[in-house]
Amino acid sequence: MLMVPPVSKKPKINSFAVLTSGGDAPGMNAAIRAVVRYGLALGCDVYGVYKGFSGLLEGQILPMSAASVANIIQRGGTILKTDRCEAFHKRSVRREAAHILRRKGIEGLVVIGGDGSFTGAHLMGRENGFPTIGIPGTIDNDIAGTEDTIGFDTAVNTAINAIDRIRDTASSHDRIFLVEVMGRCTGFIGMDVGIGGGAETILIPERKRPIEDVCDSVERGLKRGKTSSIIVVSEGEKPGLSSRIANDLARRGYSAKVCILGHTQRGGSPTAHDRYLASILGASAVAHLVSGKSDAMVGVQNDKVVLVPFKNVIGKKKVVRDELITLAQILAS
Repeated sequence: MLMVPPVSKKPKINSFAVLTSGGDAPGMNAAIRAVVRYGLALGCDVYGVYKGFSGLLEGQILPMSAASVANIIQRGGTILKTDRCEAFHKRSVRREAAHILRRKGIEGLVVIGGDGSFTGAHLMGRENGFPTIGIPGTIDNDIAGTEDTIGFDTAVNTAINAIDRIRDTASSHDRIFLVEVMGRCTGFIGMDVGIGGGAETILIPERKRPIEDVCDSVERGLKRGKTSSIIVVSEGEKPGLSSRIANDLARRGYSAKVCILGHTQRGGSPTAHDRYLASILGASAVAHLVSGKSDAMVGVQNDKVVLVPFKNVIGKKKVVRDELITLAQILAS
């Protein structure tokens, strides 16, 4: 069971802000709620920054109360809004951001986001001595140092529900369906969705497979008496990968329909798992920050909350394990 770490008897920080940055993920609101209410319970002044680092630079910083986060745990998206701030790549801009927070009497910052967001938090903290803590919020589950990220479970379940419906149509019409899920450079969503949805083939960035392998998979199914197939495709770096694969299949005599789930996986009410995970990580981030810990991310390893230095997170590649890929191939055979 995940547990919130103990808080230092002599708090090092008495006020902090929280922001969400980068792509939104279901469960971010649950994390915001936990950060605010746990901080207030510890006697801290808590502030919310609207529209990520862009809003921070514009001074969109307001005090948060327990009431300000009421009835948000079930909502998707983020009440604090989010943004991708290109200006934050500049050292002078990060210095000004730290000055803005200090002028408001704010002593620390909690950042909910992914690798890019953590890079900004890490550099601002290292260059200006400003305490920062990260909470992993991304549906891709591609952040190093943690086995789970806020939003991943919801995204997977959203895609699974879609596949269950698509399979009904595929079976009724004896069709091949290519279902494209999100996941750019990593196949965590694709792998979990493919295994959980009983896909005949799973195509992910970590394991490139020629079109001939896909055709062979379809043929094996036909020999077993299957008249339809579900092929799960991780979107990859360029959009429309599933459409290109459908064209390749057509040239080999196979007709396939394409369903791109896209941003539907980012929205909607978070699952119970994501609400719980976000609540634990939100409170843990505050506990560490108030106790004087900084320049690190709270994560999950071996069913325990851990604190991972940003330097061991940023720029590190997390990939799907080979044994999971092998299992998926066995189950689909």
